[in-house]
This record gives sequence, structure tokens and C-alpha cells, in this order.
Amino acid sequence: MEKDSLGEKQVPATAYYGVQTARALENFPISGLRAHPALITAHATIKKAAALTNQELGNLDARIAQAIVQASQEVIEGKLRDQFVVDVFQAGAGVSFNMNCNEVIANRAAEILGGNRGDYKLVHPNDHVNMAQSTNDTFPTSMRLSALMMVGELDPVLERLEHAFASKGREFDAIIKSGRTHLQDAVPVRLGQEFAAYAATVGRCRARILLCRGSLSELGIGGTAAGTGINTHPEYRSRIVAHLSRLTGLSLQNSPDMREAMQSQLPLSEISSALKLLALELVRIANDLRLLSSGPRTGFAEIQLPAVQPGSSIMPGKVNPVMPEVLNMVAFQVVGNDLTVALAVQAGQLELNVMMPAMIYNVLQSMEILKNTLEVFRSRCVEGITADAAHCEHYALESVGIATALNRHIGYAAAAEVAKESMRTGKSIYQIVVERKLLDSEQLRSILDPRAMTEPGIPGKR
Repeated sequence: MEKDSLGEKQVPATAYYGVQTARALENFPISGLRAHPALITAHATIKKAAALTNQELGNLDARIAQAIVQASQEVIEGKLRDQFVVDVFQAGAGVSFNMNCNEVIANRAAEILGGNRGDYKLVHPNDHVNMAQSTNDTFPTSMRLSALMMVGELDPVLERLEHAFASKGREFDAIIKSGRTHLQDAVPVRLGQEFAAYAATVGRCRARILLCRGSLSELGIGGTAAGTGINTHPEYRSRIVAHLSRLTGLSLQNSPDMREAMQSQLPLSEISSALKLLALELVRIANDLRLLSSGPRTGFAEIQLPAVQPGSSIMPGKVNPVMPEVLNMVAFQVVGNDLTVALAVQAGQLELNVMMPAMIYNVLQSMEILKNTLEVFRSRCVEGITADAAHCEHYALESVGIATALNRHIGYAAAAEVAKESMRTGKSIYQIVVERKLLDSEQLRSILDPRAMTEPGIPGKR
């Protein structure tokens, strides 16, 4: 039996959490979803850093502080994770999650000191574990730390995907194909150029995500309830950030304004927006791959994606582009998550934004599913893509788009007439130009060199 400001309540004897968590379990049986591991790690790291700081400043008994440090470290290492039971949709600002963490660490610290769970005379969730803290400054800090942690996990995945596309760009560099604009035949391009452009896109998106680390690294910890720093030592703020930098290996700094860091959750909106922009580009690239591999008999069939599973329960031999399909679905989820984050970020009032749990759940989910999906998309799709060079070249030479190369030699109007006759009769551009005696055959071969059309310059002229 435990007691809080609302009265007494039974708590399971086997639990490390306490009365406030028990109330949250009753109040918020919403989704069955639990906090992302990165958020738990970040919050436990804050509790460890706070205990070390408060001990240094002489505000927390060394035995209690070291017990909190040990208990927090166990959580950081992955222990007691089944005790973080609060739904992701919970009390505003993350109060329930913060108290869940305080109670678990307090009860484990009490055990370390030889006491029993629920014996808060040894280690108290509020007075000791939460000393010089508030949900209002710890939860925003946890959001930033956990997002930074996940950026660190997502970035190498994006880097490998960028390199995989670049590698295919080099592999396919000699393959000439028909370009397409408006889904209609256009001037030739090289298949390698298309894939090199995909690599460049991933690289640009990756750079945008990395830029978000700057604002995420500015922490308002020490602001406590309203960003004023009430109930903290004057040196607490700088010292806890120093500890957090050391414990996480991240380059962290105090926010220039603790009130702003509590009122505004712009850094969460910034990283969510960067993830959305990545998702939008991934949808485009995935759709390109689906289109280029369509067929195999009645589509483009310029590339072949690796066959990773049968594609139909009724049509024998059918193979579907399942990896681009799952990438599309994940990207759609990320775009939707960003809308939730945007609505939550604008919903703050005065000194606090209470919608933080929804923000961080969606940001971390976006990074988690992108990280997992892009790894398998690269290894099970991109790296195994092959090309039908002959098929690509056939389309390139049959395309009336190559008439564009004639513009600087016979003029746009005459080239348009050649293109229209080619479409009407089925004759090649080359054949019609020769028949009309517009250019001699040797000059025409130079002008209509497909490779030359894929580089800057005027075809047929040095």
C-alpha cells in the first residue's frame, strides 16, 4: 500500500514502479504502446546526471546519490525496462512517464541500500530522484537527447544507402536509356545518371537531418517548473549539462534562454520536418524503381529488382517490388507523424507545451521505422538491382526525343516535323533526316550519338 497526495492505493508487490504509475495505468489504458527505448535511456541518464550534480553541490547525501546513480545505470543498460509501463498517450507534458522513472529508480536504489521497494524513507522518488528537477524541464531534455541518439543510429543507415545508390550509378554509367518527362519519351540519359541523382538526394536529406543536431543540443534542463530555475543551485544548470555531455558522448550546451526551451519545441518540429522531407523523396525514388522495373513483359523492364518473395497467392511466378512498396508505406507513416508533431508543437500555452509525449513518440517512431526499413531496402533491394542494357538502349534509340539533338543544326520547326513523321510512320529519326537530305549521314551519326546527348554541349559539335 502506497500513499500520494490523492490518498492510498495498492501497488503490485513485484513492481518497481509506485503509486503514481499505478494511477496512470488506470487513467490511460489508451493504446498499449510504451515509451521508445531511447526515451527511457535518455530519462535515466538525466536522473544519473542530476544525482551526480546534486552530490557535487552538497545537496544530496553521497550514499543516496550513488544508489540513484547505480539504479539509473542499470536502466541505461537495459534492465527494468518492463517496469516502464505508462502508455505513450498519458498525462500532459509527460508527468506520468517522469514519475514512472522516478519511482522505478527510487525503488531499485532502496534495494541497493538494503531496503525494500516502497520504503521511500531511504530513497524518495520526488525528494531524491527528482531533486532540482521538474517534468517540465526533464521531459523536453529527454526528447532532445533521445532524438539525438536516434539521429546517431539513423545517420549511418542513410550514409550506406547514399553509397549504395552511388555505386549503382557507377555500375550503370555506360547504359544509355530514354529519359522521360511527363511520363513521355524525352532525350536520352544514362541509367547511371538517374541512380547518381538518387544518391545525391539521399545525401541532401541526410545533411538536413544532421543540421538539426544544433538546436536539439541546446538543453533547458535546470529550468524546473517554469524555466526560472526555482529550487536549483546556481551552478546546477551548467554542471548537469557537463555531466550529460560526458555520459552521452554528445556535444551539449545550455539553452540561451531556459524559458524559451520550455515554451517552444521548435527543435522537435525541425527534426520531424527533416524526416518528412526525406520521406517524400523516398516515396519518389521508390515509385521510380517500381516503374523502371515494371513488367516483365508489358512494362518498362529496364531494371530488375531482387526477387525476395513470391508475389501472388493465385498467379504463379509473379514477383512484386515489395521492398519499394514497404518503403512507401513507411514513408507515408512518417509524413503523417510529422502532421501530428506539427499540431502538437503549435499547441503550447504560456510557460509549457503539454503535448510533448505525442511529439516524441512520433519523432522516435519515424526514425525507428526509417532506420529499419532503409537498412533492408538497401541490402535486399538497391544493392541487388540489375539492368537490361539492351532494352534500355532500344528505348533510347526508338525515342523521338533524340530529335532534340537536331535543333541547333536544322532548327526546332524542322526537327518537330521529323519527329511527327517518325511517330506517324514508325520510321527512325535517322532514316527520315537522310531521306529528306537535311544532313549528311556522317554528320548525322555524330549528332545522334546517344552518349553525347547525355552530357552538356551541342551534339555533333566539338
